[in-house]
Amino acid sequence: MDGSSRESTLELMRWVVWGQRRVAEEWIRERGLTHEQSAVLAYLSKNPDAIQRDVARAMRTSAPSVSRLLAGLERRGLVERQAQESDTRSRRVRVTPAGSELIQGFEEAMDRVEESILAPLDAAEQARLHEFLEELVSRIEPPSPP
Repeated sequence: MDGSSRESTLELMRWVVWGQRRVAEEWIRERGLTHEQSAVLAYLSKNPDAIQRDVARAMRTSAPSVSRLLAGLERRGLVERQAQESDTRSRRVRVTPAGSELIQGFEEAMDRVEESILAPLDAAEQARLHEFLEELVSRIEPPSPP
């Protein structure tokens, strides 16, 4: 990164996200996943009875986008989708045993990535940064359903 010119705060935030993705990439690539796929599998591992709408909201994306993502994971045998009896338009999504095995260790790997990126900040600075980011995120509207 060229330090000769002052970058905007949002540009600096993009650099941080880029750094996180770059460091996490090896772990994710070894498993033949994309960042988005690994995030979905991790979410579903923690939320075993999620419906597609929950996944879209958690991933901050649209229902059609998450549907395509889940279709790819389903083809690989990593997730199963099942229509609900009460609402056939709503589909419950579960990680298969193969998906659980593949994603095992993801949270620990991402914790190590976060620690390495935030290492220059002491605990109080990290807490303040977290509070600031929560405040910003609380003001961003999630994607609208189709």
